[in-house]
Amino acid sequence: MMKRKDPPGGAKESQGRQPNPRNNKRVKVQDARNIRTQPSDAALEDGKLDLNKFLNAREFEIKALEKSMTKCKAINATRVFQMVPRAMRRRTASHNVKRVPKRLRAQARKEMLDDNTPTVESRKRKPRTTRARIRAETMKKLRYLADKKKKKKAEKSGDGTAEDAQTKAKGVVTTRAPRPKIRRNMLNEPPKADSKFRKRQINKTWLPTHLWHAKRATMTKPNSPLWRFAIPLTSTAKCYRPTHRASGQKGVVAWDVSYMSTIGVYGTDDCIERVLRSLGLVQEGLWNARGKKWRTGVRKWTGTVSRQQKSSRRDMGPTTIVWNPEPPATNSDEMETSNRSKKSQRQILIRTHPSCFLELFDEVVKLAKRQKPQPHVEDLRFEIGSIELLGPGSTETLLGILEPYHETPETAECHASVFRSLAGVTNPASLPKDAVLAFSAKDPRLAYPPKRIQIPNGGEQTLLKTLTEWQVEENLKPYNIFDRESRYQASRMPSQKSVNRRKGANAPGEPIKVTAADPPIPVLLLASRPATDGQAQGTWTLLAPWKCIQALWYCLMHYPLTTGGNPRLGGLEEQRQIAFEHGTPWFPGDFPATNAGVNWELEQRAKRRRDWDRRPKSKRLEWKSLDLGAGRKGEIGDGLACDFEHLLGLPKSDVPRTQEKSGAVSIPDPAAEAMVLDPPEPAESGGTQGPSQSPLSRVETISLVTKTAFNALAKSASAEQPPAGSIVTVSLAFVTRGVAKPCARIYRLPSKPKTTVVPSTQTEVPATPEAPSSALGSLPADLREQWLAKVPLASSNANKINKRGPAAAPRMPAGVDMETRKKILTQSLLTTELAYPKSAANQADFGGHPLCPNEEDLIGFVTTGAFSLSEGKATAIGSISAERAVETLRETGVREGKFCIVRNAGESVGWLARWELV
Repeated sequence: MMKRKDPPGGAKESQGRQPNPRNNKRVKVQDARNIRTQPSDAALEDGKLDLNKFLNAREFEIKALEKSMTKCKAINATRVFQMVPRAMRRRTASHNVKRVPKRLRAQARKEMLDDNTPTVESRKRKPRTTRARIRAETMKKLRYLADKKKKKKAEKSGDGTAEDAQTKAKGVVTTRAPRPKIRRNMLNEPPKADSKFRKRQINKTWLPTHLWHAKRATMTKPNSPLWRFAIPLTSTAKCYRPTHRASGQKGVVAWDVSYMSTIGVYGTDDCIERVLRSLGLVQEGLWNARGKKWRTGVRKWTGTVSRQQKSSRRDMGPTTIVWNPEPPATNSDEMETSNRSKKSQRQILIRTHPSCFLELFDEVVKLAKRQKPQPHVEDLRFEIGSIELLGPGSTETLLGILEPYHETPETAECHASVFRSLAGVTNPASLPKDAVLAFSAKDPRLAYPPKRIQIPNGGEQTLLKTLTEWQVEENLKPYNIFDRESRYQASRMPSQKSVNRRKGANAPGEPIKVTAADPPIPVLLLASRPATDGQAQGTWTLLAPWKCIQALWYCLMHYPLTTGGNPRLGGLEEQRQIAFEHGTPWFPGDFPATNAGVNWELEQRAKRRRDWDRRPKSKRLEWKSLDLGAGRKGEIGDGLACDFEHLLGLPKSDVPRTQEKSGAVSIPDPAAEAMVLDPPEPAESGGTQGPSQSPLSRVETISLVTKTAFNALAKSASAEQPPAGSIVTVSLAFVTRGVAKPCARIYRLPSKPKTTVVPSTQTEVPATPEAPSSALGSLPADLREQWLAKVPLASSNANKINKRGPAAAPRMPAGVDMETRKKILTQSLLTTELAYPKSAANQADFGGHPLCPNEEDLIGFVTTGAFSLSEGKATAIGSISAERAVETLRETGVREGKFCIVRNAGESVGWLARWELV
């Protein structure tokens, strides 16, 4: 069919050809725009005006006008594919009826027929490129060779025709794949992929939901996986603001985080306790009566683990640890309660980020080998998958897809009953802190599509009672997700084809009954609270067998929320966005004191360097020519990096230039990983091979000072200093204006001018400020006062109550008119009351903006910065030198010591901000 080739009307129609459908559409448009009226004579009778006829005529004309407006709106070039929601619009929707919702397909098909629009099907489309054509021809040849091979095999067999031989060959009984082996104290191999997808997973592993994400999200590049996985980065639709709303106001955001690594440790109580203490869990609250619920298995522990490094400890990364409850006590066990803690075998799960998994796994194996009796360690990365949900509808979504497997009173599980009573919870943070729920669930595909849950009458009282009592320790049994056999049986769930066959045999809308072929799915639910903001939404983490994640994900993403819509897809960028808006550091990007954070920073440096090299010289910034004022030229350190090596005086650990230009990244082979038991240094912990110059050894001297230790040092009267090369993580809030970007420089305020005492009069005279290191110019003596003059009154009293109360409205002079009153009120609203006396700012350059301090006042770098939708202003996360921060607080106090100046790399102007520990 030809599209819009014939001109409208003309000789071709008169020659007997089919008329052009566009003419019919034009007639419809003209008819819609034609407003019918009545002649004026209709309102006259014998030359006189008849009031009733006049009103009827006007009524007819008004209705005709309204009808014409409605028809014009419906006919005016609005196609079906333009009427669907924005999230469902596709550029090719106008060429394929199947790309619009079912309710609109009939209308779309009619529009395409009227407009002579050809329908395009991808499977029938001819290859448009040479590569696609060669690939299609190769597939055709392979198909021909396969058929030819089958025919030869049938001729050799001699029994029946070739078709019978093919039928028998297809009917050959094949055994199920054996249960995957889990080697102790060694890394395990990823699951064997299907033959048609195996070539694509040579250097990486797909998530269980990879095929679903590949059509809806931007994935990591095939030759550059992240942490040995193909991970969705962000949705293909615009989702920054919708993610912000869904995570805190209405809806839910879901992530497939099966790339999070899990380690299993099995041994006696005492051995596991010694291993955990060696990992940094030395708080007495974990091992006395206060930590009984955690050791029982009804609570989880979340924190940062560390390893011993020479005379100090180095953080590895955040982890979550869950204990498996002990089996119920028997009569014989009760008689031996004194020896039970030493002989009973316990299990724990350590869940950590993949960027620090290799480092942590090696450390756990090393510590386990020192214990007697020796516990064994298992790599459960590909045994247990996980899904995270965030938002007011997260609990509702889980209740809609997870139905307890055991429903009879004899077999019902306590945690399943508690979970079903959570209907109405809109924030997981309202649950007890670090709550854990474990039970067996049905296959969600048996009740697909999921139905919206109904909150029972009087559910508020039941919910309040559940949250208050939280009876999860009654009849506590070991969790099935710790059992290897239970995970394996759950992975043998029926295929989607068999589920569809059973569904077709039932009446429409009738759920499928559970049979012996449907194994229970062991799930583990972890509730988390935000680390900083108590009013923010909590998070649900669903742990299940690896091969069950796909079935759970498909049903989860199609659950109809009470507030409307479905759960939203989240990627790695959305994770960073949520952490940034909550004011919490994101691992590993905001943890430069860990090996994973160092590798992440090196990868980002290489990426920025490649982008900078790709630009022409006329459009890229020359760092040496940057003007900082007062005769200072050039950026401090590397402008494309958070240059902590320059700040702390460490050797440079940059990526080699050959690797930067080519963009090639060495990817570790998962099969090769499995053969390594105890590597000397986990260089792959950041996901890509580090430089051959081993940058980790150069920056291992950087350590992180905790918030408690830093506050103790700042308040201490002694001269004790933090360890050399130590940093602290801070959150930055801009006082007035400014937006920070990654790699921005953080300065402390210039020091106060020193004073000298004259012996004769004993009066203090300001000393001449010391000359700066640069001989080209000097900074103003009152630079500190210039910056403090920008502090509003509200910012200076952030930690104190303003005794004067809110600013009162200005007193109006007597007898002024309304215009003057408006001007006075407007001026009072626009004028900011300052906390410090106003000082004469720099007038030489930079538009009167104060100059940035010298290099000796540089204290840190911004790792994440942008405009925060939750705060309504710009915020940032960064790391500063603990030694310089403590020195500043001791000299100037907390009120002025926490003010800082943030300047983006490559810019000359800085902005005043205030830092707080996180």
